[in-house]
Amino acid sequence: MIKEDKLVQIIADAALEEQAIDLVIMNVNEQTIIADYFVICSGRNIVQIRSIAENVENLLDDLGVKVLRKEGHQEGKWIVLDYGSTIFHVFRQEERDYYKLENLWADARKVAVENQQ
Repeated sequence: MIKEDKLVQIIADAALEEQAIDLVIMNVNEQTIIADYFVICSGRNIVQIRSIAENVENLLDDLGVKVLRKEGHQEGKWIVLDYGSTIFHVFRQEERDYYKLENLWADARKVAVENQQ
């Protein structure tokens, strides 16, 4: 079993491998019971968004961590991968600007992202 803080960093690294933009990690465990962490990033287009999500899912699957639920892959504008304690969101920039998840969870503590340029 992978610890939560390690899982978050694996997700971030896998997203950054596919050139994810503006990646943030938010510790939301004091704001909601649905998850402990949100990992949020953007892609430049639908193809890249799908590639980021697939890389995250494939890497975690190889490590024995199965996605519990996933949504949005068909449209590719906002893909969500639910790993229980951690929920990964990858957006097209227009959807990210519209939904503003970072603002909705503004009280959440930001976690430093390793390896982000």
